[in-house]
Amino acid sequence: MGKLTALQVRNAQTKERPYKLSDGHGLYFHVAKSGKKTWRYRYKIAGTESTYVIGSYPKISLEDARKARQEARELVKAGKNPASKRREEKQIVIEEERAKNQSKRDSFESLAQEWVTLQRERWSKSHSDHVLATLQHDAFPSIGHLPIDNISPPQILEIIRSIESRGALEIARKVLQRMSSVFRYAIQTGRATYNPAADMQGVLKPKKRVHHAAISREDLPQMLKDISAGDIHINTKLALQFLILTAARTDEVRGATWNEIDWENNIWRVPAERMKMSSQHNVPLSKQALAILQRLKVLYGGQGIIFPGIRQGSKQLSANTMLYGLYRLGYHSKATVHGFRATFSTIANESGFNGDVIEKALAHEERNKIRAAYHRSEYMEQRRELMQWWADLLQQLEYGAEIIPIGQQANK
Repeated sequence: MGKLTALQVRNAQTKERPYKLSDGHGLYFHVAKSGKKTWRYRYKIAGTESTYVIGSYPKISLEDARKARQEARELVKAGKNPASKRREEKQIVIEEERAKNQSKRDSFESLAQEWVTLQRERWSKSHSDHVLATLQHDAFPSIGHLPIDNISPPQILEIIRSIESRGALEIARKVLQRMSSVFRYAIQTGRATYNPAADMQGVLKPKKRVHHAAISREDLPQMLKDISAGDIHINTKLALQFLILTAARTDEVRGATWNEIDWENNIWRVPAERMKMSSQHNVPLSKQALAILQRLKVLYGGQGIIFPGIRQGSKQLSANTMLYGLYRLGYHSKATVHGFRATFSTIANESGFNGDVIEKALAHEERNKIRAAYHRSEYMEQRRELMQWWADLLQQLEYGAEIIPIGQQANK
């Protein structure tokens, strides 16, 4: 039994000089001048006396100090220095924590977040958010926490098969592509040595290609009449007409704002952050498209969103408003909103327009940088002619040979 009692330890007061209370077998209670109280163990190894600081009081009680003293005595008997042993154990904990933190920094999720952040400089915000959301939903739950260099092809395949089991074949393809990009980025930055997603080529289930239903030239006149005379909200009607006239994407029309309209040059300047390829798209506006804008200006004042929501005027039209408008008019399978772009492309190509001009009008990005610069400088006037020709053709198809001013159409 030791010499000290818990009461003696608790009542030990600070003095002008440090002192110690011995418990026997090398254990003593040290009270410093500052008031700090510690348990210490004095021992000898190979004739050399050393002191092992067990820990501070009251964090370590008398009972715990005696247990620690006994463990230290066993180490001394075995010829091991308890102070060195603790330093080694502490170093192991430090290394384990460092490895754990490094693992977190080099996890698939952290690298994916880093990769998406880097892409935000050239992607639109909505596209960046969508890419990250697909990884969060389908990849992070199973491999997000794993070190990037410890992920195997079977784990990637399991993710792909899980997505395919939902029938989401296109999402499976995109997720695989995005995972591969994350691994490639990790390799490029020295955090990984292998891309397991690259070994998945050929494992995706084939996806039956489904094109957006596009209205034929033969059916286009009746559909234009149905939109003009149909029982749909004026916002939906004008948005559909403007979309067809400009061959723009649905989201580009929905998000259009009045400050994007260059009235002096009759151009709709869609900013890069709202474009699929993060490059500003300048749309020449036909007389008919301008008439629709004038009509909307009268209706809503020409501030903020051009095509306000039906129920919440401060917000843009909802994502499916135009599609539902077509459904209401009876076009359940004949046409989709996006399909108007295909109709425009088909008719313009069949009519002999330059294919590059048509592609530029559709905001299809030219991958060849030299050609891209050439297109920007040369095609604006040709595109202006193309879009006016298209608007005139649409009026002819709807009303016959006699062209009725678009202003009269909008007032119907």
